Amino acid sequence: MFTRAIVRTPCKNMINGLTTAKLGKPDYEKAMAQHSQYIVALQGCGLQVTVLPGDEKFPDSTFVEDTAILTPRCAIVTNPGAPSRRGETAQIAEILREFYSGIENISDPGTLDAGDVMMVGSHFYIGISHRTTEQGAAQLIKILNKFGLSGSTVHFGKGLHLKSGVAYLENNNLVLDADFVDLPEFRSFNRLQIDDDESYAANCIWVNGKVLVPKGFPKSQQMIEKAGYLTIELDVSEFRKLDGGLSCLSLRF
Repeated sequence: MFTRAIVRTPCKNMINGLTTAKLGKPDYEKAMAQHSQYIVALQGCGLQVTVLPGDEKFPDSTFVEDTAILTPRCAIVTNPGAPSRRGETAQIAEILREFYSGIENISDPGTLDAGDVMMVGSHFYIGISHRTTEQGAAQLIKILNKFGLSGSTVHFGKGLHLKSGVAYLENNNLVLDADFVDLPEFRSFNRLQIDDDESYAANCIWVNGKVLVPKGFPKSQQMIEKAGYLTIELDVSEFRKLDGGLSCLSLRF
């Protein structure tokens, strides 16, 4: 069960964030309203939410998940693969010292975005992507092993991050889109496949028995509900324009 979350308010400069989506620039005011509803949803799932102020120096900094991996035993500050995001980690490290006695770090030459890291119990699946390198993954696995945890790499084709196409909903249930469903690493799971026309819905998050799902993907939402979950639908259209989704917007621990 999660008890806390950390989020960062979108900055006005988010309109200049990194993107491959080709959906136009986000509307800042609309993004702020959507972010507020996201916080309300986390609170409704029983989480105490720490809200960090926006940082105009870093357009993508609202996607706070990429900056750290929070486990029950340790916190690991990442080394983001996009050079423009490297400076986001310093403040996150300071904040995490309020909750963790020791902070581990991923360092050059390895890079790692936490959007590529999926926790399943005490094991962590690490996607190798344009942002996360083999060197970064190897560092993470070494740190995890130090704390009695384990990790393994996953090579995939499409998608910015591993969790762009895969979400673990506990109870051995895994939501995935078509590009991930046949990966050998995931064959032991009960796989809930997202239809191609709703692939964005693969980025959903389990929070204390409920599943936050993006608005506008009814087939996926119904499938998750049929699997036995209560869902909370949230509009994240402005974050989608920056390749972001529900998981990207918080650190949950």
